[in-house]
Amino acid sequence: MSNADIFVGEVIGTAILILFGAGVCAAVTLRHSKARGSGWIVIAFGWGFGVLAGAYTAAPLSGGHLNPAVTLGIAVDTGEWGKVWVYLLGQMAGAMLGAVLAYLVYLAQFQANVRSGGTAEGVDEGTGEGIDEGTGEEPTPTLGIFSTIPEIRNPVANLITEIIATIALVLPVLAFGLTEGLGESGITVLIVSLLVVGIGLSLGGPTGYAINPARDLGPRIVHTFLHIPNKGTSDWGYAWIPVVGPLVGGALAGLLYNAAF
Repeated sequence: MSNADIFVGEVIGTAILILFGAGVCAAVTLRHSKARGSGWIVIAFGWGFGVLAGAYTAAPLSGGHLNPAVTLGIAVDTGEWGKVWVYLLGQMAGAMLGAVLAYLVYLAQFQANVRSGGTAEGVDEGTGEGIDEGTGEEPTPTLGIFSTIPEIRNPVANLITEIIATIALVLPVLAFGLTEGLGESGITVLIVSLLVVGIGLSLGGPTGYAINPARDLGPRIVHTFLHIPNKGTSDWGYAWIPVVGPLVGGALAGLLYNAAF
């Protein structure tokens, strides 16, 4: 694979991943979204489908890493570091692009993120006339649509969570390569997608399971610069944890795989 193929593949694949992932978070979070309040299971499956679509799309060009932690784990295991920088650049660019695309999909909902002043005006689907729902809701903080936020802010615990959750991703991804016939069957990406859903359901509660530095950092940068009414903070004080934790987890997974298998 050439550097150009790797870069283009990772940009496209990671952009699709974030489009689906940030998109499902926006769908569940924002007012005036038909999926609002759908819950954590919907979010977990939305991210899983993002992995499915992004990785299958990128696979012919770059192998579909979409995640610096995966790239790092593979490099630690194989000792091949020459193209790591190309993967990382593509993943960061793709993550930022995907965040912008998700913002554009929900542009009207983001722009409507204002206090309703005691009412929330909807539309009667039968008559097409405005109706007053009387909710008086406050604006919704938007960072959680783009990046992760811990439920309990404890840097040590949050870091440990991200390290363990990333090992739970990267170690199986490496091990899938040993399963005879799995790669040839074409279902490896499907299995990884279901793995991501499982991690979200089982390990995502404490921190929102970044498990991918580009997935968190790229959209956080975009959130900083987007014009969103009442968007809230981009929480840069926490931003190092979903970067460092997954990188440490990816490296440990590569070392463990190399030692055990």
